[in-house]
Amino acid sequence: MAETTVRIDGNTLRLPGGVAVRFIRTLRLPETGTHPLPPGLGEFPVRRVEDYADRVPEAWRARGGVMLPVYLREAMWLSFAGTSEPAALQVGVGKVCAVSGRPWSDRPARGPQNYVVLPRQPWLDGINSGTGTVRQFVAVPLGLGATVEGQVTGEEVWGGVQLQSFALNDRALTRWREEEQRRQVPPAPAPPGGYGTAMPAAFGSSDAGGYGAAMPMAAPAAAGAATPAPGAAPAAPASAPRAAAAMGLGVGGSMRQEVYQDDRPLSDWSQQPAGRVFVHLVTPPEWRRITGEAAPPSPVDRAAYTRAGLPWFDYYDEEAEDLSPTDALQSVKPVGDWLGDDHEPWQPPTPGQTQQLKDAAGRPVQDGDW
Repeated sequence: MAETTVRIDGNTLRLPGGVAVRFIRTLRLPETGTHPLPPGLGEFPVRRVEDYADRVPEAWRARGGVMLPVYLREAMWLSFAGTSEPAALQVGVGKVCAVSGRPWSDRPARGPQNYVVLPRQPWLDGINSGTGTVRQFVAVPLGLGATVEGQVTGEEVWGGVQLQSFALNDRALTRWREEEQRRQVPPAPAPPGGYGTAMPAAFGSSDAGGYGAAMPMAAPAAAGAATPAPGAAPAAPASAPRAAAAMGLGVGGSMRQEVYQDDRPLSDWSQQPAGRVFVHLVTPPEWRRITGEAAPPSPVDRAAYTRAGLPWFDYYDEEAEDLSPTDALQSVKPVGDWLGDDHEPWQPPTPGQTQQLKDAAGRPVQDGDW
Protein backbone atom coordinates (compact mmCIF):
# COMPACT_ATOMS: atom_id res chain seq x y z
CA MET A 1 0.00 0.00 0.00
CA ALA A 2 1.30 3.46 -0.91
CA GLU A 3 2.28 5.79 1.92
CA THR A 4 -0.43 8.45 2.43
CA THR A 5 0.82 10.11 5.62
CA VAL A 6 1.62 13.82 5.62
CA ARG A 7 4.54 14.66 7.90
CA ILE A 8 5.75 17.84 9.52
CA ASP A 9 9.52 18.36 9.40
CA GLY A 10 10.43 21.55 11.24
CA ASN A 11 8.14 24.07 9.52
CA THR A 12 7.96 22.06 6.29
CA LEU A 13 4.97 19.94 5.33
CA ARG A 14 6.03 16.81 3.45
CA LEU A 15 3.29 15.15 1.45
CA PRO A 16 3.78 11.64 0.01
CA GLY A 17 5.60 11.52 -3.31
CA GLY A 18 8.31 14.01 -2.36
CA VAL A 19 6.17 17.18 -2.14
CA ALA A 20 7.54 19.87 0.20
CA VAL A 21 5.51 22.95 1.19
CA ARG A 22 6.57 25.86 3.40
CA PHE A 23 4.57 28.96 4.29
CA ILE A 24 6.66 32.12 3.89
CA ARG A 25 6.02 35.51 5.47
CA THR A 26 6.36 38.48 3.15
CA LEU A 27 5.62 42.16 2.58
CA ARG A 28 2.05 43.09 1.73
CA LEU A 29 1.73 44.84 -1.63
CA PRO A 30 -0.41 47.89 -2.41
CA GLU A 31 -3.76 46.92 -3.92
CA THR A 32 -3.27 49.08 -7.02
CA GLY A 33 -0.77 48.47 -9.80
CA THR A 34 1.27 45.35 -10.62
CA HIS A 35 4.47 44.67 -8.73
CA PRO A 36 7.57 42.43 -8.76
CA LEU A 37 7.71 39.45 -6.40
CA PRO A 38 8.11 40.56 -2.77
CA PRO A 39 10.87 39.09 -0.58
CA GLY A 40 10.61 36.22 1.86
CA LEU A 41 10.80 37.29 5.51
CA GLY A 42 11.03 33.86 7.09
CA GLU A 43 8.90 30.79 7.61
CA PHE A 44 5.65 30.70 9.54
CA PRO A 45 5.95 28.33 12.50
CA VAL A 46 3.76 25.26 11.98
CA ARG A 47 2.39 22.96 14.69
CA ARG A 48 0.25 19.81 14.65
CA VAL A 49 -3.34 20.29 15.84
CA GLU A 50 -3.32 16.92 17.61
CA ASP A 51 -0.54 18.08 19.95
CA TYR A 52 -2.96 20.65 21.42
CA ALA A 53 -6.19 18.65 21.29
CA ASP A 54 -7.34 19.89 24.69
CA ARG A 55 -6.99 23.56 23.68
CA VAL A 56 -8.36 23.82 20.14
CA PRO A 57 -12.00 23.97 19.05
CA GLU A 58 -13.74 20.66 18.39
CA ALA A 59 -14.06 21.47 14.67
CA TRP A 60 -10.27 21.76 14.42
CA ARG A 61 -9.77 18.40 16.09
CA ALA A 62 -12.23 16.86 13.62
CA ARG A 63 -10.35 18.32 10.63
CA GLY A 64 -6.89 17.46 11.97
CA GLY A 65 -3.90 18.90 10.18
CA VAL A 66 -1.68 21.74 11.32
CA MET A 67 -1.93 25.39 12.35
CA LEU A 68 0.13 28.55 11.98
CA PRO A 69 -0.20 32.13 13.34
CA VAL A 70 -1.03 35.12 11.12
CA TYR A 71 -1.70 38.78 11.82
CA LEU A 72 -4.64 40.65 10.31
CA ARG A 73 -3.71 41.63 6.75
CA GLU A 74 -0.43 39.69 6.90
CA ALA A 75 0.67 38.35 3.51
CA MET A 76 2.17 34.94 2.72
CA TRP A 77 3.39 32.79 -0.12
CA LEU A 78 3.83 29.05 -0.53
CA SER A 79 7.29 27.67 -1.33
CA PHE A 80 7.63 24.27 -3.04
CA ALA A 81 11.44 24.18 -2.92
CA GLY A 82 12.72 20.71 -2.13
CA THR A 83 9.98 18.84 -3.99
CA SER A 84 11.79 15.82 -5.39
CA GLU A 85 9.39 14.22 -7.91
CA PRO A 86 6.59 15.45 -10.19
CA ALA A 87 3.28 16.08 -8.47
CA ALA A 88 -0.03 17.80 -9.08
CA LEU A 89 -0.74 19.89 -6.00
CA GLN A 90 -4.17 21.32 -5.30
CA VAL A 91 -4.18 24.50 -3.18
CA GLY A 92 -7.48 25.47 -1.60
CA VAL A 93 -8.34 28.72 0.21
CA GLY A 94 -11.47 27.98 2.23
CA LYS A 95 -11.94 24.95 -0.07
CA VAL A 96 -11.98 27.15 -3.17
CA CYS A 97 -9.26 26.21 -5.66
CA ALA A 98 -6.66 29.01 -5.84
CA VAL A 99 -5.92 28.06 -9.47
CA SER A 100 -9.37 27.49 -11.00
CA GLY A 101 -11.78 29.21 -8.60
CA ARG A 102 -13.88 26.04 -8.57
CA PRO A 103 -15.05 24.16 -5.46
CA TRP A 104 -12.64 21.73 -3.82
CA SER A 105 -12.32 18.46 -5.74
CA ASP A 106 -11.02 15.00 -4.89
CA ARG A 107 -9.17 14.58 -8.20
CA PRO A 108 -7.06 16.56 -10.68
CA ALA A 109 -8.99 18.17 -13.54
CA ARG A 110 -8.60 20.25 -16.70
CA GLY A 111 -10.87 22.82 -18.24
CA PRO A 112 -9.97 24.61 -16.03
CA GLN A 113 -6.83 23.10 -14.50
CA ASN A 114 -7.27 22.82 -10.73
CA TYR A 115 -3.67 22.25 -9.56
CA VAL A 116 -0.12 23.52 -9.84
CA VAL A 117 2.57 21.31 -11.38
CA LEU A 118 5.55 20.58 -9.17
CA PRO A 119 8.47 21.01 -9.19
CA ARG A 120 8.08 23.29 -12.23
CA GLN A 121 5.94 25.73 -10.21
CA PRO A 122 8.52 26.91 -7.64
CA TRP A 123 6.07 28.88 -5.50
CA LEU A 124 2.57 30.37 -5.38
CA ASP A 125 1.98 33.87 -3.99
CA GLY A 126 -1.76 34.18 -4.53
CA ILE A 127 -4.82 33.30 -6.58
CA ASN A 128 -4.60 33.03 -10.36
CA SER A 129 -6.45 36.23 -11.23
CA GLY A 130 -4.90 37.66 -14.38
CA THR A 131 -2.80 36.87 -17.44
CA GLY A 132 0.69 36.39 -16.06
CA THR A 133 -0.28 37.74 -12.64
CA VAL A 134 -1.62 36.59 -9.27
CA ARG A 135 -3.25 38.49 -6.41
CA GLN A 136 -1.41 38.14 -3.12
CA PHE A 137 -2.65 35.90 -0.31
CA VAL A 138 -3.65 38.14 2.64
CA ALA A 139 -5.07 36.96 5.98
CA VAL A 140 -8.49 38.23 7.08
CA PRO A 141 -11.05 37.04 9.67
CA LEU A 142 -14.07 35.03 8.67
CA GLY A 143 -17.45 36.68 8.95
CA LEU A 144 -16.84 39.84 6.90
CA GLY A 145 -17.18 38.26 3.46
CA ALA A 146 -13.65 39.43 2.55
CA THR A 147 -12.13 35.97 1.99
CA VAL A 148 -11.88 34.31 -1.41
CA GLU A 149 -14.21 31.67 0.01
CA GLY A 150 -16.82 34.25 0.97
CA GLN A 151 -16.71 36.09 -2.36
CA VAL A 152 -16.80 32.99 -4.55
CA THR A 153 -19.25 30.80 -2.59
CA GLY A 154 -21.30 33.38 -0.70
CA GLU A 155 -20.50 31.86 2.69
CA GLU A 156 -17.50 31.42 5.00
CA VAL A 157 -17.42 27.94 6.51
CA TRP A 158 -13.91 26.53 6.21
CA GLY A 159 -11.25 29.24 6.20
CA GLY A 160 -7.61 28.17 6.30
CA VAL A 161 -5.62 26.53 3.50
CA GLN A 162 -6.08 23.03 2.08
CA LEU A 163 -3.39 21.02 0.29
CA GLN A 164 -3.82 17.78 -1.65
CA SER A 165 -1.18 16.10 -3.82
CA PHE A 166 -1.39 13.58 -6.66
CA ALA A 167 1.60 11.59 -7.85
CA LEU A 168 2.30 10.32 -11.34
CA ASN A 169 0.82 6.88 -11.96
CA ASP A 170 3.24 3.94 -11.96
CA ARG A 171 3.78 3.95 -15.73
CA ALA A 172 4.43 7.70 -15.98
CA LEU A 173 6.61 7.73 -12.86
CA THR A 174 8.78 4.90 -14.19
CA ARG A 175 9.22 6.77 -17.47
CA TRP A 176 10.14 9.99 -15.66
CA ARG A 177 12.69 8.22 -13.45
CA GLU A 178 14.32 6.58 -16.48
CA GLU A 179 14.57 9.95 -18.21
CA GLU A 180 16.14 11.48 -15.09
CA GLN A 181 18.74 8.70 -14.95
CA ARG A 182 19.67 9.29 -18.57
CA ARG A 183 20.18 12.98 -17.94
CA GLN A 184 22.45 12.42 -14.93
CA VAL A 185 22.90 16.15 -14.56
CA PRO A 186 23.68 17.29 -11.00
CA PRO A 187 21.37 20.06 -9.74
CA ALA A 188 22.71 23.58 -10.09
CA PRO A 189 23.76 25.18 -6.79
CA ALA A 190 21.30 27.68 -5.33
CA PRO A 191 22.17 31.35 -6.02
CA PRO A 192 23.55 33.31 -3.07
CA GLY A 193 20.50 35.54 -2.74
CA GLY A 194 17.35 34.18 -4.33
CA TYR A 195 13.64 34.75 -3.79
CA GLY A 196 12.89 33.98 -0.17
CA THR A 197 16.50 34.40 0.91
CA ALA A 198 17.52 35.05 4.50
CA MET A 199 17.43 38.68 5.62
CA PRO A 200 20.67 40.61 6.09
CA ALA A 201 21.96 41.33 9.59
CA ALA A 202 20.26 44.73 9.65
CA PHE A 203 16.91 42.97 9.42
CA GLY A 204 17.52 40.15 11.88
CA SER A 205 19.83 37.56 10.29
CA SER A 206 23.46 37.46 9.22
CA ASP A 207 23.14 34.29 7.15
CA ALA A 208 23.23 34.34 3.37
CA GLY A 209 20.71 32.01 1.80
CA GLY A 210 19.62 30.75 -1.60
CA TYR A 211 16.19 30.28 -3.07
CA GLY A 212 13.72 29.46 -0.36
CA ALA A 213 16.12 30.00 2.54
CA ALA A 214 14.50 31.95 5.35
CA MET A 215 15.49 33.85 8.46
CA PRO A 216 14.69 32.10 11.74
CA MET A 217 11.36 33.42 12.97
CA ALA A 218 10.88 31.60 16.29
CA ALA A 219 10.13 34.21 18.94
CA PRO A 220 11.73 33.84 22.38
CA ALA A 221 9.64 32.08 24.98
CA ALA A 222 7.84 34.24 27.52
CA ALA A 223 9.74 34.86 30.72
CA GLY A 224 9.50 31.86 33.00
CA ALA A 225 7.91 29.64 30.36
CA ALA A 226 9.47 26.39 29.26
CA THR A 227 10.43 26.16 25.59
CA PRO A 228 8.57 23.20 24.04
CA ALA A 229 10.30 20.75 21.74
CA PRO A 230 9.26 21.15 18.08
CA GLY A 231 5.80 19.70 17.64
CA ALA A 232 5.38 18.85 21.34
CA ALA A 233 2.74 20.31 23.62
CA PRO A 234 4.20 23.02 25.88
CA ALA A 235 4.22 22.92 29.64
CA ALA A 236 1.95 26.00 29.96
CA PRO A 237 -1.35 25.33 31.75
CA ALA A 238 -4.09 24.24 29.39
CA SER A 239 -7.11 26.45 28.92
CA ALA A 240 -10.50 25.13 27.95
CA PRO A 241 -11.16 24.88 24.20
CA ARG A 242 -13.26 27.73 22.87
CA ALA A 243 -14.42 29.14 19.57
CA ALA A 244 -11.25 30.56 18.04
CA ALA A 245 -11.12 33.71 15.93
CA ALA A 246 -11.14 31.90 12.60
CA MET A 247 -9.01 33.27 9.76
CA GLY A 248 -9.06 32.78 6.01
CA LEU A 249 -7.31 34.21 2.97
CA GLY A 250 -8.45 37.19 0.96
CA VAL A 251 -6.41 38.92 -1.71
CA GLY A 252 -4.18 41.95 -1.84
CA GLY A 253 -2.04 43.49 -4.55
CA SER A 254 -1.23 42.07 -7.96
CA MET A 255 2.23 40.79 -8.89
CA ARG A 256 3.91 39.35 -11.95
CA GLN A 257 3.76 35.58 -11.59
CA GLU A 258 2.64 32.81 -13.92
CA VAL A 259 0.67 29.74 -12.91
CA TYR A 260 1.95 27.13 -15.34
CA GLN A 261 -0.19 25.00 -17.57
CA ASP A 262 0.43 21.26 -17.27
CA ASP A 263 2.10 19.84 -20.38
CA ARG A 264 1.44 16.22 -19.41
CA PRO A 265 -1.76 14.36 -20.35
CA LEU A 266 -4.20 14.20 -17.45
CA SER A 267 -4.03 10.40 -17.67
CA ASP A 268 -0.43 10.53 -16.35
CA TRP A 269 -1.69 11.49 -12.89
CA SER A 270 -3.10 9.13 -10.31
CA GLN A 271 -6.80 9.65 -9.66
CA GLN A 272 -6.33 9.00 -5.93
CA PRO A 273 -4.66 11.64 -3.74
CA ALA A 274 -1.26 10.73 -2.32
CA GLY A 275 -1.86 12.89 0.74
CA ARG A 276 -3.77 15.89 2.00
CA VAL A 277 -3.66 18.29 4.94
CA PHE A 278 -5.83 21.08 6.41
CA VAL A 279 -3.88 24.18 7.49
CA HIS A 280 -5.67 26.26 10.15
CA LEU A 281 -4.85 29.98 10.39
CA VAL A 282 -4.67 31.26 13.97
CA THR A 283 -4.61 34.82 15.32
CA PRO A 284 -1.50 35.65 17.40
CA PRO A 285 -3.47 35.84 20.71
CA GLU A 286 -5.06 32.45 20.02
CA TRP A 287 -1.66 31.01 19.05
CA ARG A 288 -0.25 32.13 22.40
CA ARG A 289 -3.24 30.71 24.30
CA ILE A 290 -3.11 27.36 22.48
CA THR A 291 0.63 26.74 22.18
CA GLY A 292 2.12 28.85 24.97
CA GLU A 293 4.42 30.43 22.36
CA ALA A 294 4.54 34.04 21.25
CA ALA A 295 3.81 34.50 17.54
CA PRO A 296 6.69 35.91 15.48
CA PRO A 297 6.74 39.73 15.41
CA SER A 298 4.90 41.54 12.66
CA PRO A 299 6.98 41.78 9.44
CA VAL A 300 9.42 44.64 8.86
CA ASP A 301 8.06 47.92 7.51
CA ARG A 302 8.02 47.61 3.72
CA ALA A 303 9.21 51.18 3.08
CA ALA A 304 12.24 50.55 5.32
CA TYR A 305 12.97 47.36 3.34
CA THR A 306 12.98 49.29 0.06
CA ARG A 307 15.00 52.21 1.42
CA ALA A 308 17.69 49.74 2.52
CA GLY A 309 18.14 48.65 -1.10
CA LEU A 310 17.15 45.03 -0.46
CA PRO A 311 16.02 42.96 -3.46
CA TRP A 312 12.66 42.27 -5.06
CA PHE A 313 12.34 39.57 -7.74
CA ASP A 314 11.08 38.61 -11.18
CA TYR A 315 10.83 35.03 -12.43
CA TYR A 316 10.08 33.91 -15.97
CA ASP A 317 10.09 30.49 -17.62
CA GLU A 318 9.99 31.01 -21.38
CA GLU A 319 9.23 27.33 -22.08
CA ALA A 320 6.12 27.25 -19.89
CA GLU A 321 2.61 28.40 -20.75
CA ASP A 322 0.60 30.48 -18.30
CA LEU A 323 -2.92 29.43 -17.30
CA SER A 324 -5.68 31.88 -18.14
CA PRO A 325 -7.63 33.14 -15.11
CA THR A 326 -11.22 32.09 -14.52
CA ASP A 327 -14.12 34.52 -14.09
CA ALA A 328 -14.62 33.45 -10.46
CA LEU A 329 -11.11 34.50 -9.42
CA GLN A 330 -10.88 37.58 -11.64
CA SER A 331 -13.86 39.09 -9.82
CA VAL A 332 -12.47 38.67 -6.27
CA LYS A 333 -12.03 42.09 -4.64
CA PRO A 334 -9.03 42.99 -2.45
CA VAL A 335 -9.31 43.11 1.34
CA GLY A 336 -9.07 46.91 1.31
CA ASP A 337 -12.56 47.04 -0.19
CA TRP A 338 -13.80 45.32 2.98
CA LEU A 339 -11.48 46.60 5.71
CA GLY A 340 -10.73 50.12 4.46
CA ASP A 341 -7.68 51.77 2.98
CA ASP A 342 -4.19 50.57 3.82
CA HIS A 343 -2.32 53.49 5.41
CA GLU A 344 1.03 51.72 5.75
CA PRO A 345 3.62 53.74 3.79
CA TRP A 346 4.66 52.37 0.41
CA GLN A 347 7.93 53.03 -1.39
CA PRO A 348 8.29 51.20 -4.71
CA PRO A 349 11.60 49.45 -5.44
CA THR A 350 14.04 51.12 -7.79
CA PRO A 351 14.80 49.28 -11.07
CA GLY A 352 18.13 48.07 -9.71
CA GLN A 353 16.47 46.38 -6.74
CA THR A 354 14.49 43.90 -8.83
CA GLN A 355 16.50 40.74 -9.54
CA GLN A 356 15.70 38.38 -12.42
CA LEU A 357 15.67 34.76 -11.26
CA LYS A 358 16.71 32.03 -13.67
CA ASP A 359 14.74 28.86 -14.40
CA ALA A 360 14.78 26.89 -12.36
CA ALA A 361 11.56 12.74 7.54
CA GLY A 362 9.38 14.36 10.15
CA ARG A 363 6.40 13.60 12.39
CA PRO A 364 3.09 12.40 10.87
CA VAL A 365 0.19 14.86 10.65
CA GLN A 366 -3.26 13.53 11.46
CA ASP A 367 -5.88 14.04 8.76
CA GLY A 368 -9.57 14.48 9.56
CA ASP A 369 -13.01 15.10 8.15
CA TRP A 370 -13.19 18.10 5.85
